[in-house]
Amino acid sequence: MKGTFSRTSHLKSQTNGGFDELYRKASAAGQKHIFRWWNQLDDAQRSRFIKQVRSIDFDVLSHLVATRLRKAERKFAGDLQPADVIPVPATAGALAERQHMADMGEVVIRQGKVCLFIVAGGQGSRLNYDPPKGTFPICPITGKSLFHVFAEKLLAANRRYGVTIPLYVMTSEVNNNATQEFFRVNQFFGLDSNDVMFVVQDMLPCVTPDGKIILAKKDEIAVNPNGHGGAIKALKDGGALDNMRNRGIRYISYHQVDNVLAKSIDPVFIGYHVDAKAEMSLKVVRKRDAEEKIGIVGKLRERVVLVEYSDLSPELMCATNSDGSLRHAMGSIAVHILNVDFIERENEHGFCLPFHSASKAVPYVDDHGETVVPDEPNAIKFETFVFDALADARRPVVMEVRREDEFIPLKNTAGTDSPESARRAYINACGRWLQKAGVDVPTDNNGDVRCVIEISPLFALDEDELAAKVDRNIKLDGRLLLEEDRPSQATNRGQRSRAIPKRA
Repeated sequence: MKGTFSRTSHLKSQTNGGFDELYRKASAAGQKHIFRWWNQLDDAQRSRFIKQVRSIDFDVLSHLVATRLRKAERKFAGDLQPADVIPVPATAGALAERQHMADMGEVVIRQGKVCLFIVAGGQGSRLNYDPPKGTFPICPITGKSLFHVFAEKLLAANRRYGVTIPLYVMTSEVNNNATQEFFRVNQFFGLDSNDVMFVVQDMLPCVTPDGKIILAKKDEIAVNPNGHGGAIKALKDGGALDNMRNRGIRYISYHQVDNVLAKSIDPVFIGYHVDAKAEMSLKVVRKRDAEEKIGIVGKLRERVVLVEYSDLSPELMCATNSDGSLRHAMGSIAVHILNVDFIERENEHGFCLPFHSASKAVPYVDDHGETVVPDEPNAIKFETFVFDALADARRPVVMEVRREDEFIPLKNTAGTDSPESARRAYINACGRWLQKAGVDVPTDNNGDVRCVIEISPLFALDEDELAAKVDRNIKLDGRLLLEEDRPSQATNRGQRSRAIPKRA
């Protein structure tokens, strides 16, 4: 039969070392069908395929199939209580406390105890963008990528605090080479390459609803990264924790690559975390509505936990207080502070975060060997969530921030959380900085800025720095780019502001 695999001596003579053992493991796990196209593969294809099969832990996969395959159908049913949250400051006292925490955080940063960790291993399939998501050109005028923006934020922080803050980037098998090449081609965006380290998260096979591994091609298994929770394992396995300890790093500033508004190094957040002697902390925003697709933070048996939106029951999602407001209104924006010691402890007995499952549409090879791109979910992906570690953390801090200042994810091709909405939010944020600095910024009836603005972090890392240097008489009538001059462009190494005329 076409595509059928049979273990003949002819086949065995053409395989490389370890084939018999891999076949035995796959068969014992009920997955020998992955070899069905073996007869049609050339030597190079067989070599690549064997390498991929060798990376599969069939024992772990069998356990996931047995225990988590239908987990996506279940909903959280615990007695979740609202968590204690540090609100956005609204009083003089709260503002004074915030400044105190900023001062405390700044001391820790200047002592060289903080690093930046960007999680960038996801596939970005919803964005329909094949290269690594961090390479996406997000800035509205220069077209700088997400990675470029975060590198400039880090360079600006280094300059402000008089310290070198190292950068760690988590990639995955599907984008690691392309990500590292992007950094090399762009000369690490001005960062010292010795201060940038990449770690690679594990991959897991995608399976059918009945637990069978899916083939993406005749010689390739469909796989997915093991979720952002894989960061905890990748930091250990990739040697990053040892590197951090050698550098004297104690606190990891963590955020995902798709949020251009993320404050990569936030002294206020770090100050609150250090003051509370916390092991893991998180930022939250007030949900737009009950059905917004972000996880909610709460307390379960006196432990701070975060429940993913897909695990919420309708009752829990829509629960209200007596005044009609949402009972569980605080949603995570995937920004954390994690202690190096805490990550070490989470790895002491092996990677132990729980796996979750989700239904996804995954291309596959059909019985005729043809590639099919399904319109509906046909596969189960297993993944872990970093926020599940909160249940193990001591004294976590939950800090509310303004959505418009710090959260605009890039996930979809159009509509909500799309490139258009992300750039709009970025421009509006720049506009608010200018308004606070005394610049007249034109807006429409929706409050959106009616011109295109881009402010490099190297010109101003925050609104206070911008107010101290911007020309308040700038006339916004097209496009405005505020960026730092390169030495070759300005002998005094100063800054410049450029009002760029509107294109025809």
